[in-house]
Amino acid sequence: MARKAKTALALGTFDGLHKGHKAVIACALSQKERGLIPLVMLFDSHPLLTLSGKAPDCLLQDDLRIEALEKAGAKTSVISFSEIRNYTPEEFFEKIVLKNLGAGFVCCGENYTFGRFGAGNCATLEKLCKKHGVGFECVPIVKYRNSPVNSSRIRKCIQSGNIREANRLLGYEFRYKSVVRSGFQRGRLLGAPTINQYFDGGFCIPKAGVYASVTVIDGREYPSVTNIGYRPTYENNDFRSETCIIGFDGNLYGQNLEVRLLDRIRDEIRFNSDEALSNRIQLDAAESRRIFRRRMRENV
Repeated sequence: MARKAKTALALGTFDGLHKGHKAVIACALSQKERGLIPLVMLFDSHPLLTLSGKAPDCLLQDDLRIEALEKAGAKTSVISFSEIRNYTPEEFFEKIVLKNLGAGFVCCGENYTFGRFGAGNCATLEKLCKKHGVGFECVPIVKYRNSPVNSSRIRKCIQSGNIREANRLLGYEFRYKSVVRSGFQRGRLLGAPTINQYFDGGFCIPKAGVYASVTVIDGREYPSVTNIGYRPTYENNDFRSETCIIGFDGNLYGQNLEVRLLDRIRDEIRFNSDEALSNRIQLDAAESRRIFRRRMRENV
């Protein structure tokens, strides 16, 4: 019987797959040439949900997270945090890292902790790896503008509407995926057909306003304009994402579509007439097309 290949295991929370997380995952991927299988351990829920009863707002939905990891060439394994929360560092290493996940190499960020009460750290992990003949690498903290890249910093950017900065920290465009719901179809009457989507509970919601965006339909990217908020011109009381897709005309109701935010254009404004709103939508669309073209010339 052929011996099962060992894994190159990436350890961390990986809640947003930002640049710091990607550095750890890249370390695991680099071991593929040694015949190891890159594997990212994920938790079924954020550890803080179990420990404190409240998780930080989610930066990336689970299906998009797994999709991104698979695209990068890494396999994933989802572990129940509540089942391992009381493991000592040694128990976690022996039962999960070695026995369950078959690690032949382990990598983590330098601020990684594990085991009950976070008793284990990088140094602990290195000692355990050495004891069991497992390769190990501690990846330095990734910095941007002299400050560490972390999920808390990114959440603040998103919630303040600084999407361009959030995207730089993430290393990709902030995005969400949701089923298209029927609306009042006012946008179509104004010459700008829109898709209406609602955010998942616990998701990191951007500051209300109008954003240049990209909408993905059947694998193709369309420039778009997204209004996040209440749409004050019509006195709505439901918070949603409403996106006008430039250059597309078709029925998208019921489809699960992905929207990516590029930049914030302006605050929500209450207009005195449909004509004034329509004129502003045209200006927003022109600005979004300009930002979309700029995007093609820049890296995130």
